[in-house]
Amino acid sequence: MSARASRTWARSATAFDDRAFDVLLATNIIESGLDIPNANTMIIHRADLFGLAQLYQLRGRVGRSKLRGYTYLTYAPKGVLSGAAQQRLHVIETLDSLGAGFQLASHDMDIRGAGNLLGEEQSGHIREVGVELYQHMLEEAVATARSGATTDGGADAAERWTPQINLGMPVLIPESYVADLAIRLGLYRRLADLADRAELDAFAAELIDRFGRLPNEVDNLLQVVAIKQLCRTSGVERVEAGPKGAVLTFHNNTFAEPARLVAWLSRQSGTIKLRPDHKLICLRAWDDPETRLKGTLRLLKDLAAMVAPAETKPR
Repeated sequence: MSARASRTWARSATAFDDRAFDVLLATNIIESGLDIPNANTMIIHRADLFGLAQLYQLRGRVGRSKLRGYTYLTYAPKGVLSGAAQQRLHVIETLDSLGAGFQLASHDMDIRGAGNLLGEEQSGHIREVGVELYQHMLEEAVATARSGATTDGGADAAERWTPQINLGMPVLIPESYVADLAIRLGLYRRLADLADRAELDAFAAELIDRFGRLPNEVDNLLQVVAIKQLCRTSGVERVEAGPKGAVLTFHNNTFAEPARLVAWLSRQSGTIKLRPDHKLICLRAWDDPETRLKGTLRLLKDLAAMVAPAETKPR
């Protein structure tokens, strides 16, 4: 907004506050904190084009005194609302109590996702580790900060490295499967603590017993957790898989059994190679996400079998 437009807007808002006008026509700039106690009615044109947080802020501009506030949300009469727009309008209609900010954030995450929940469009640290581990890591960081302990590394920190998995497919517990947000987050936290395949299978059986048949997204999530367990066993720090194969990065660029790795590579007919930067390149036709998931799991099982003791080799 230009300086001249800002001055014009300020004069209009002041005149409206002084009751020189009965109606104030404005853009969504008013969500930035305009406080006019005597305004008690707002009409939001094309509310379906606004985000949930925007609608919440806009609605908060009316009813700021002892007068009851009213907000009317409108949309194009002949237009077709998208599923997300319908959800936003429904949620803003139900948030009518004080302290609804956390509920707003929870609904917003359900509608938009934290990026694309655990998917390839995720951003930030959640994309790197997944929601099921991010919550656990956040709790650890908060506990460490409260205790005054340092987080600058050391042997203990080295043991807590987390494999990073990107398979380009949705891996999550959808709202349609587990409706309650608190229960979903609790399930993610439990997933982060599972230590082996037996615990993972028991967790899957519990999900089926409580919520029914596993959707594809949940099955993908469980398989990714299994892959992460195998990554920890084999020392693989990062897995990037796509339609043409996968790239694996070893933790600290080392592998516990290099002789076995070389012998295994010699049997792969050139389809799996170790680059000079110590990254393992696997050339495969994995256009189908399910094939990609199974192929990545099989690849990590082979690597884990090279370093695991005979009695604990992955099944």
